[in-house]
Amino acid sequence: MSGASAANTTSEKVPVRVHGGPTTLIEYGGLRFVTDPTFDPPGEYPMPLPGDHKLVKTEPSPVTPADLGPVDAVLLSHDEHDDNLDTAGRAFLPEVPVVFTTVSGAGRLGGNARGLAFWQSAELKRPDGGTVTVTGVPARHGPEGCEPVSGDVVGFMLTSDDLPTVYVSGDNAALEHVKEIAARYAAVDTAILFLGGARMPFAFDNALLTLDSALGAEAAKLLGARRVVPAHYDGWAHFQEGRAAIEAAFTEAGLTDRLDFAR
Repeated sequence: MSGASAANTTSEKVPVRVHGGPTTLIEYGGLRFVTDPTFDPPGEYPMPLPGDHKLVKTEPSPVTPADLGPVDAVLLSHDEHDDNLDTAGRAFLPEVPVVFTTVSGAGRLGGNARGLAFWQSAELKRPDGGTVTVTGVPARHGPEGCEPVSGDVVGFMLTSDDLPTVYVSGDNAALEHVKEIAARYAAVDTAILFLGGARMPFAFDNALLTLDSALGAEAAKLLGARRVVPAHYDGWAHFQEGRAAIEAAFTEAGLTDRLDFAR
């Protein structure tokens, strides 16, 4: 089998579809995972910071929870920001068997929420009798030391004995964390990278809160990612870079063939 044919066969094992913002459906080992569920219409969300700061959603969600069909687990990078878990997304969580998220977030959400510390794993049974391992991996939602303001965040790695690896970055701005993940897991088959270069003038001297396009391309190289699915780069006012910037950065890096916008 040629390399291209092998890659295509592997790709077909892991269907991924981005449904606006960070909300992505991953079908893996016969299980269906949804990242950071957001389904609300455009609107404004007050931020828990001093001053009159708001998150502004600019585009409607293209799907409802019912449109997604059955979901086996949610991979929630963090619960404290409405662009990752909005009102309808929060109402959706109790309908899912398990919600993997930060340890602190599981304490706030309760119920079916299960916290994963960095490098902590949980196992889910596949319909065919196999096992999917969900591992929490490091992420940081801003510059070093941002956690007291931006809150905890976690990324995820999906692995199984006979399937390629899938990485979900969550809202991570720290390339050094990507290096740690790559040291354990590279080469990664599919990397779902939350990009957009999110910044807010009043937060951390306008430092990056998520990876921008150039850092996303660097992350793809570090991970040895065969496929990169960009997510969470549109639909909200605080994103600075959209699809065109992502395409330009990956072209500059010689990685155009890795991109899959999965819309």
